[in-house]
Amino acid sequence: MRIAAVSTSARKGEKKVNRSEITLVANHGVQGDAHADGTHRQLSLLALEDVEYMRSLGADVHPGDFAENITTEGVVLHTLPVGTRFGIGKDIELVLTQIGKECHMGCAIRQQVGDCIMPRRGVFCRILKGGVVRPGDEFRVLSTPEVLPVQEG
Repeated sequence: MRIAAVSTSARKGEKKVNRSEITLVANHGVQGDAHADGTHRQLSLLALEDVEYMRSLGADVHPGDFAENITTEGVVLHTLPVGTRFGIGKDIELVLTQIGKECHMGCAIRQQVGDCIMPRRGVFCRILKGGVVRPGDEFRVLSTPEVLPVQEG
């Protein structure tokens, strides 16, 4: 599992631009990104495999086009539960806070191919420990929350 691309945008509502590196600021977001606001959606991630799926439907899309800050490779992000902790490189730590989001019905990708993957497969994280992220950095699952059995009666 690795980081395939890192991206930022100066304004909300536009595609993000791929960068050689981004800086994650703990409890805030991506330095210089329009979406950095300290909420539970400090950082957005999407799997490269999902970008490639949209290409297979005929969309001319690339990492960052879905407004994700980080494009990962080798992990099916949307199948992991909220509370999953991720690591990037040696020091960066994230926690998964949300899976999917409300769709912008007028988004260019939906208009182009009739579907958009971000509302179902994009994930959002809170940044626990920040640092610099570059394409090629190791991405790993540190832990997943334990699911306790439901007790009846």
